[in-house]
Amino acid sequence: MRFSRFVILFAFLGFNLNSGVLLFGFTSTGSSGKDGGDQINYYKKWIDEDVLYIITEDEKATFKALRNDEERENFIEQFWLRRNPDQRIGDNPFREEHYRRIAYANQHFSSGMDGWRTDRGRIYIMYGPPDQRETHPTGGMYYRRRSEGGGMTSTLPWERWWYRHIEGLGNDIEIEFVDPTNSGEYRMAMDPGEKDALTHVEGLGLTTAEELGLADKRDRPYLSPYKWNEMSNPNRANMWQKDSPFAKMEQYFNLQRPPQIKYEDLKIAVSTRISYNPLPYSVRMDYIRLSSEKVLVPITVDISNRNLEFKKELDVNRASLNVYGMITTLTGRIEFEFEEEIAAEFSDDNFEKGKDQRSQFQKLVSLRPGQRYKLDLVLKDVNSEKMGTQTIPLAVPKYEEGILQSSSIILARSVKQAPTNMDRLEQYVLGDLKVVPMVHTEYLPGQNLIPYMQIYNVAIDQTDLKPVLEITYTLKRDEEILAQVEDISGSTVQLFSGERVVLLAQIPLNDFTPGEYTLEISILDAIANRTHEASTDFTVIEPEEPSPEAVPQ
Repeated sequence: MRFSRFVILFAFLGFNLNSGVLLFGFTSTGSSGKDGGDQINYYKKWIDEDVLYIITEDEKATFKALRNDEERENFIEQFWLRRNPDQRIGDNPFREEHYRRIAYANQHFSSGMDGWRTDRGRIYIMYGPPDQRETHPTGGMYYRRRSEGGGMTSTLPWERWWYRHIEGLGNDIEIEFVDPTNSGEYRMAMDPGEKDALTHVEGLGLTTAEELGLADKRDRPYLSPYKWNEMSNPNRANMWQKDSPFAKMEQYFNLQRPPQIKYEDLKIAVSTRISYNPLPYSVRMDYIRLSSEKVLVPITVDISNRNLEFKKELDVNRASLNVYGMITTLTGRIEFEFEEEIAAEFSDDNFEKGKDQRSQFQKLVSLRPGQRYKLDLVLKDVNSEKMGTQTIPLAVPKYEEGILQSSSIILARSVKQAPTNMDRLEQYVLGDLKVVPMVHTEYLPGQNLIPYMQIYNVAIDQTDLKPVLEITYTLKRDEEILAQVEDISGSTVQLFSGERVVLLAQIPLNDFTPGEYTLEISILDAIANRTHEASTDFTVIEPEEPSPEAVPQ
């Protein structure tokens, strides 16, 4: 189980990742032949280790609500019985195979941690041995497949697992694991290029197109994901559809299980419906189409540092937040749970200025389209023990084929190229861009409005494999049009493919007086003669007057 710990520095946002494990607590009121601590540890181990990867969220919630050990024993018996492929016999082949897989994972995939905790162990326990397995425990010379660009290179230690079929995921599932530190800890890769040890070595490990001088390393989709959508890119020529950045992201989500929850006190706050809100914060949700079955939902939380309590630790003033989120269906079934630990740190010299800033973080979740959910979110200030709770409805849009549709309009605080070594499921990363949204969409006169939006089901001209779009950006106040920018040449199209077109514009707010405004984006697909409109609101505010102490004498 993994959770994120974000450290907000004075300059802006920085972060690193740590790990943690939940030990779930039980209250024992019955007996099952196991005494004292051994009895409690038995049930902890069963739910936190033995069946961690195969128990459903409904089953987990039911098990945690059981009142005594007799009920728990009956539940465990029924749990295995429901999975028995042949209930006419006394033995349970499913249970026997499951524990065999755990033993195999511990024996073959351990690397400073038990094998069942590793990425390879998790996939093996959930889906069994692959139909084909290719291993390169020492890395070395490797001739790439045509779908990877061809050419000879040197690799890190890696493995490739192939499954003919995985129920719920489909056919032809290929998973690669890479050991980037040569420590024996293989991590599930998002892209086949992650195993290449010469990616950043100039002149070495070239693909076939690069050897012929038709492309360079910057054209590789692994380094520049938007290059995957350029059909004329020689390094893209033989790549498979399943290796596209968004297809890989969807597969990653489908292979992942929701993390366990560490902050049980925050979960209790959700279940007991605390209504007060002494720790104020703001939240925004956006919706990005991954596929016909999945929608990416970035959940962005923003809080003023003035609302946090800082404590001095050596030479650093530090505030810490624990976060718990639970997404449920309208029937109460838990769909997703997550936790975060956030820290804001400032030196003495920057402390006063840092308290005037805001801290922000984002969680990416994947939900089913066309469904309605509820997000319960709890933030707890560790130093002051203040808590803030919010319950937010989530209406995930349904994206249908053949209809011109769009994602949310994200008014961005900043947009920049995502580092090539960044996890594609890192906060703010959408494709090859790092898009940091403005949760409070408040601007000063003269600032730039930076809208980001994806458009789906755009027709492509078969002669040059490009869309023909007419895009209009309209700024209104009380239905009065104040400014209008027309883009016929496609200058605001950041990338396009058969699946999506990404728009990225920059609109100056010169001469805009304080007030409430609306941005409308109108799309005309000239090839298919289809139109689409989307809008979002924003506010222009008065510049703050400098305090008398800040006025130069």
